[in-house]
Amino acid sequence: MARRSRHVLALLPAAALALTALAGCATSTNSGGGTTDGGIKLVKEGKLVTCTHLSYKPFQYTDGDKTVGFDVDLVDLIAEELKVKQEIFDTQFETITSGASFNANQCDLAAAGMTIKEERKQGMDFSDPYFEASQALLVKKDSPIKSLADLKGKKIGVQQDTTGEIYANDNKAANGYEVIQFEDLPLMETAVRTGAVDAAINDNGVLLDYVKEFPDTAVSAEFDTNEQYGIGVKKGNTALLAKINEVLKKAKDSGKYDEIYEKWFGKKPEKK
Repeated sequence: MARRSRHVLALLPAAALALTALAGCATSTNSGGGTTDGGIKLVKEGKLVTCTHLSYKPFQYTDGDKTVGFDVDLVDLIAEELKVKQEIFDTQFETITSGASFNANQCDLAAAGMTIKEERKQGMDFSDPYFEASQALLVKKDSPIKSLADLKGKKIGVQQDTTGEIYANDNKAANGYEVIQFEDLPLMETAVRTGAVDAAINDNGVLLDYVKEFPDTAVSAEFDTNEQYGIGVKKGNTALLAKINEVLKKAKDSGKYDEIYEKWFGKKPEKK
């Protein structure tokens, strides 16, 4: 998978974006396997392999030669508990959500800013929720577009196989816009800046982070979709799932989760 950063894509012309969207795929290089001291089987000896889809800042993205982010830090806690090192496997999002990556033995778990949905449970098992999200609308700064209704006759960008794409398609008939699909988040975000689309929809966490970096854009609306992120594992991998839930609970109880949250979002999570 070609790793695209926001800065690399920031000023690509629309034609180049369309070609870039078609490029890239990931193949597994995993061989053998391993077992932790606690008896949890892993696809690689001494490694906890995480499937994700880069870039999805601030949850997971490339910084220099490292993959960093909120999700990465959380999974590091799981790896530490298992006394192994986390390894990132970058692959297409739909291969994660369908469960294909697990069936191909490419990874132990998936952490990709991924909303827990019933249809996705057909391909994987989910951890307890660890993050709450909603959908948001990205536009150019000073754009008159404040709602989906304002997009009548216009184009809205979506990221392939995301809940944003589902939300846009569910509301397409009522609002009369055209849905334009992009393979990943940076391509979609850049399409707004270049004018290839009039707006784009995705999770609020990533779009609010984007406008901080690119102040010529703005989030003009948020939609309360009551989404929760979960960490995925291969169906039936109850031992690893139990360990993930144990570590997430420990992190929340100890305050470590709040510390990681504040590191990436600049504030502590709201308490309910």
